[in-house]
Amino acid sequence: MKIQNLIARAQDRIAKRRQFNRLADEIASLSSRDLADLRADKTEMLRHAYQQVYG
Repeated sequence: MKIQNLIARAQDRIAKRRQFNRLADEIASLSSRDLADLRADKTEMLRHAYQQVYG
């Protein structure tokens, strides 16, 4: 039973890391113009992405 829990936790961590990496890649791909249009800051967007994925 403990092995199953360990595997499930590892899978959850991997899934969360993949999700965060996808969001971070999208944020990194935004141009300065895109950011200006959104009135956004990459650092702030990354912080929100992290909170969204990891809580």
